[in-house]
Amino acid sequence: MVLFPNAKINIGLYITSKRPDGFHELETGFFHVPWTDVLEITPSQQFEFSSSGLAISGEMQNNLCFRAYQALSKDFSLAPVHIHLHKIIPMGAGLGGGSSDAAFTLMGLRDIFELPLSNDQLVPYAQQLGSDCAFFLNQQAQIGKGKGDELSPLTCSLKGLHAVLIYPNFGISTQEAYSQVKPKAPTYDLAESILLPVEQWKDYISNDFELSLFPKYPILAEIKQDLYNHGAIYAAMSGSGSTLFGLFKKEVDLNQWADSTCFQGIIS
Repeated sequence: MVLFPNAKINIGLYITSKRPDGFHELETGFFHVPWTDVLEITPSQQFEFSSSGLAISGEMQNNLCFRAYQALSKDFSLAPVHIHLHKIIPMGAGLGGGSSDAAFTLMGLRDIFELPLSNDQLVPYAQQLGSDCAFFLNQQAQIGKGKGDELSPLTCSLKGLHAVLIYPNFGISTQEAYSQVKPKAPTYDLAESILLPVEQWKDYISNDFELSLFPKYPILAEIKQDLYNHGAIYAAMSGSGSTLFGLFKKEVDLNQWADSTCFQGIIS
């Protein structure tokens, strides 16, 4: 079985308070974009995990695909499989690539072993793996609250717009991003703002991480301004960075960002 775990972008990201468990309360809009990894799951004599493409650091025991297999194995008798991940989505980029790989592993294993689980019933397993993992179980845009795992569907769509994603070839760890952020109540209600025309978003929707990360990494602010200079109707940082994205009404020449890793695709 071959699957294509996709990336996400965040439309608005507000850090509203610090939780007693050490996490933060947040509010964000999750949208799918067609930048994908490639995930292959095949029968095997023993569990195996391999990868190609971008180098994946860390031990297999910490890999989210392996942990997804483990999570389901606690409740179901799963035969061994070989999971091969061809990594394309940059890591530490605010695009949710690892969470998407985990969610698609859950769905792939469910289908291969014909487990009696709907996507909604996979949510508790996804929540064990990452705060935004559950989002990738559903292809609809959603508002995320709590740690990002309290989801409700969004009726608005970005279908037909060109998404341009610029990764400046360095990542920002979640720990670093959150260490500098100062929780506060948002100025505007995200659920209401996101229903406005996209052209108006820049006046009402923002990403709180930009306030602390842009001064530390000026190239991020420069890329965001470049996206607007080249006709973006909305541009922002995705998640806790470091990827910047722009939404355009037509195809864009990416040559001006030749020093970065770039993606362009039409949102479906």
